[in-house]
Amino acid sequence: MLFSTKTSQSSSNQKLLDRMQVHKIPGVSIAVINGGELEWAGGYGVLEMESNKPVTTNTLFQACSISKPITAMAAMYLVQQGKLDLEEDVNQNLLSWKIPENEFTKDKKVTLRRLLSHTAGITASGFRGYSVDGQVPTLHQILDGAEPANSAPIRVDIIPGTQWRYSGGGYTVLQQLLIDVTGNLFPEVMHDFVLQRLEMKLSTYQQPLPINLSKQAACGHDEKGEKIDGDWFTYPEMAAAGLWTTPSDLARFAIELQKSKAGKSNRVLSVEMTDQILSGQIPDFPIEEVSQIFGRDIRNQGLGFQLEGEGRFARFSHLGGNAGYRCFMVAYSEAGQDAVVMTNSDNGFALIPEIIQSISSEYGWVD
Repeated sequence: MLFSTKTSQSSSNQKLLDRMQVHKIPGVSIAVINGGELEWAGGYGVLEMESNKPVTTNTLFQACSISKPITAMAAMYLVQQGKLDLEEDVNQNLLSWKIPENEFTKDKKVTLRRLLSHTAGITASGFRGYSVDGQVPTLHQILDGAEPANSAPIRVDIIPGTQWRYSGGGYTVLQQLLIDVTGNLFPEVMHDFVLQRLEMKLSTYQQPLPINLSKQAACGHDEKGEKIDGDWFTYPEMAAAGLWTTPSDLARFAIELQKSKAGKSNRVLSVEMTDQILSGQIPDFPIEEVSQIFGRDIRNQGLGFQLEGEGRFARFSHLGGNAGYRCFMVAYSEAGQDAVVMTNSDNGFALIPEIIQSISSEYGWVD
């Protein structure tokens, strides 16, 4: 067991460091919620291979696709304010760019609910990122696949609402939607609507990462344990993959959802809006990647999260993978338990399940 209150802390730490060395993972950061509160957090290893700069609880990691559910909360806040509608054609509120109409959108439209639940029929599952010393495209260039974008145009190629398909492209459209509706830059929208309200003080959607924050960021590493050129890639697809954060800040986000669902907090969303996020939008579908990694068959998609279980077994989760980073968060909707693990390595998914299983065993998770 990697973590145990029944063994010395130094023994547990050494076991984890040994496993990190086996998988060539320089740094790991973990946060654990128990009883609805952040019980502990820890940093292990180093910011970059062959260095002595330690990972701490304040070290920033790329949240990768865990950026999406936080973005979903901001979108639902605008629904709560009456500025967006889950069922309305998003082209009605897209001002500076619109989803091109085609034969797939003739009868069914791209709605906010479909964007959030990956059922809008929009292309681009994920994004490659951009070298920090290279040219970074604008959001419009990404949406249209214009140079210097390294991805194809984001378009509808499946009838909206007829099929689930994971879509970072859909959340990139959502990024433009939030900008157009608020008239503000996307990082400002996320700061004002979510990050500041939840006291996620070390989190930012700013891309590239501001210089003043670079010293506390973990560098990304490839499968060989070699540092990525330039330390990390830039992701202008902020809503889908652009959040820099810590496990403790992500734990604060999860705690708010748990408390909001129970009617004990409404710093961002009401009980009704939180229930929407944590309610299954699709009754039956497999997510093969998650099943392969964690040995689980998740069969529900919420508005931003993957969902599993019912009653006291109900939990929401999301994994993430950018170049040089892998991470995972899982939280029980009612039990007040949660764990977040972030790594600065492409090999992170080889170790994260071991860590989650160890935490689950130690804290007696219900399933």
